[in-house]
Amino acid sequence: MLRNLGCFLILLLAFVLASTAEEIDDPGFVPLFDGQSLTGWHTMGQEDWHADNGILWTEGKGGWLRTDRRYADFVLRLEYRVTKGAASGIFLRAAEQGNPAFTGFEIPLLDDAGQPTDLHSTGAVYGAIIPLYSVGRKAGEWNQIEITCIGRHLTIYLNGNRIHKIDFDDPAFVFAEQRPLSRVPNEGYIGLESHTNRVDFRSLRIQIMKPAD
Repeated sequence: MLRNLGCFLILLLAFVLASTAEEIDDPGFVPLFDGQSLTGWHTMGQEDWHADNGILWTEGKGGWLRTDRRYADFVLRLEYRVTKGAASGIFLRAAEQGNPAFTGFEIPLLDDAGQPTDLHSTGAVYGAIIPLYSVGRKAGEWNQIEITCIGRHLTIYLNGNRIHKIDFDDPAFVFAEQRPLSRVPNEGYIGLESHTNRVDFRSLRIQIMKPAD
């Protein structure tokens, strides 16, 4: 009986550790997605966003999903996976009106694993900066991305690889598409793009370094 009790306690401890793993791994972070609903988010355009069983997804019918809150300085962590031929993106410091890729800036998420990088490939600062590496995984596989946006500085890790460390005010980016990156605002909404085919998101969490005004 004591042996059975010991096994039970070991299993219980394993369950507790597993259920709190995200909290232990991410001290200071809070969830942006409750795993079951669109609470905390607002649909822009097509009603093409769904939530269930820990996954937030779009079928790629157009529009975007933005946070209810605006953010200034933060560290954003999330996981995503694309389906074959899919295209999506993460909008940052975006305005409510206009094209969020250019009222703020966008990090594209595509089914382009192993392809040469350009200004519109996975991990680029859309229309402005090519990522250092092509490290997005194949369709159907989960990717991890961490985006740190502090003042005028941006650092991005994709699947553990640093693909950007930049200053928005660097003169090198004055000829970016649509507008120079120096016009990127200091705060705005975080958003997810619905563009082509299904894309899934999970484990969205944020550490706020400086709240928006």
